[in-house]
Amino acid sequence: MVTQATAPRTAPRVAQGGPPLGVLGIVVAALFVAGLVLSTALAGGTPFPSPFGEAGPIVAYFQDHDVAVRVGGAFQFGAAIPLAIYAATVSSRLHHLGIRAPGATIALAGGLLAATFLACSGLISWALSQPGVTTAPDLIRPLQLLAFAAGGPGHVVPLGLLLAGIAVPGLLAGLLPRWLAWAGLVIAAVAELATLSLLLEGAAYLLPVARFAGLAWLIAVGFKLPLHRPRLNG
Repeated sequence: MVTQATAPRTAPRVAQGGPPLGVLGIVVAALFVAGLVLSTALAGGTPFPSPFGEAGPIVAYFQDHDVAVRVGGAFQFGAAIPLAIYAATVSSRLHHLGIRAPGATIALAGGLLAATFLACSGLISWALSQPGVTTAPDLIRPLQLLAFAAGGPGHVVPLGLLLAGIAVPGLLAGLLPRWLAWAGLVIAAVAELATLSLLLEGAAYLLPVARFAGLAWLIAVGFKLPLHRPRLNG
């Protein structure tokens, strides 16, 4: 005889890992590098002009290689989308792993900002390739500077926040190998120092260092960050 209702049996919780982080990291890096390679090839091997160069060669590049600029901008915009997904997924993963410190939120904020600025840089580059702009030299220089500011420090500095937001809890909670977590912190520091590129031309070399090292680190973390918090025995 049943005297009281039994408590309903709850279904076991299934870990929602989201898209595979390692694959997302590879897609981001592949799209970004493909844009660089294709745009350089379409420009006949001519490298993208430095924003710190003379105005004459810069204007000539954008007038002569509009297709290369358009393709590069499209791939930059494309790379921003999986980067935003990566940031959202890794933040959710850290929360699932029990991280309640600000690191997970910092990673999300930094990743979304980095993706937004990268997308803006791609769209500005697309605008630079349009006939109405290439025939107006007075527009080319300011738009190129804006594309550099968005895709350079605007993208790289928040990317450092994404790295630091993952590396700090990864180190303190033992979610990542110590060497990998420390490497992420070093790259994040370089990314933050890249802010100096807005003040010192010589500091611009920090941008590609932090960008490509950061992309490689995100790929490695994507395959190393666990789905479940390791349990301690005892």
